[in-house]
Amino acid sequence: MSKKVLVSLLSEEQEYQVMQAEDARETGQRLGLDVDVVFAENHAVAQIQQCFQGIHAPEDERPVAIIVEPTVGEAFERVARNAVRAGMGWFLVNLRPGYVDELRRAHPKVPVAMIGGDQVEVGRIQGRQCRALLPDGGRILSVQGPIDSTVTQQRAEGFHEMLGEGFEVRALHGDWSAASGDKAVMSWLRLKSAEAFQPDLVAAQNDLMAVGVRKAFTTNRPDWANIPYLGCDGLPGGGQKHVDEGAFAATVVLRSNTGPALELVARWLDSGTMPPREVVLKPESYPAESALQPWGAS
Repeated sequence: MSKKVLVSLLSEEQEYQVMQAEDARETGQRLGLDVDVVFAENHAVAQIQQCFQGIHAPEDERPVAIIVEPTVGEAFERVARNAVRAGMGWFLVNLRPGYVDELRRAHPKVPVAMIGGDQVEVGRIQGRQCRALLPDGGRILSVQGPIDSTVTQQRAEGFHEMLGEGFEVRALHGDWSAASGDKAVMSWLRLKSAEAFQPDLVAAQNDLMAVGVRKAFTTNRPDWANIPYLGCDGLPGGGQKHVDEGAFAATVVLRSNTGPALELVARWLDSGTMPPREVVLKPESYPAESALQPWGAS
């Protein structure tokens, strides 16, 4: 049986996606899998085409499984059905669509699974970070991912659940890149309503967008630049470094999903063990939530 696995990720411009690519290659080498990593650069059509190229490849070049972090949600159902009908494993990263259960019932001998961080808990952690930094409440600029992303929605759900009362939240949207965080803030600053909402804290749904927001404020509203910033992804050379250097107040550390997904593929190939329907990876606060103090406290 082939040991080729196609891993389709979002964008090579996103540090978390690059980390997942590196993890996929290293894990694949360790497990004896032939891993092909491709990036869609946030274009759904390009990503769908990448997957179909694998599905329709000659039999000896066809991947045994596809691991994909979709750029959009339900648009990949047709791709998934074609892959599973061809006998390929289908592993979704950070997406929980309704069609998974149906595919698992219809094709019990083909692995279909979801794997990802607990996105609602990511939001809860950020909500608790906000409360620790601003115990008396305040104004929060929430910089979120694409509005139609389930990751965006689940993180926002957990964030508002844990934030509770005492906070006024203004939401902007980017595409997970630093440039999009900068652009979203610049567009917002042009609105008259921005003058009436001076944020006490920026909570971005990933570290790169937090970097972009901080850059925009430093350049255009330096009086707003020294407020606390929260991010997510928490790579050692990214969010954790920004915290250690004082640019961020905190971040949320997420594990790579691709390595654990490849472990499931290898187990299926070696022993026929079917993966569970869903594997949820636990996020963590950096620094620890217990170490956070009210902003400005010595």
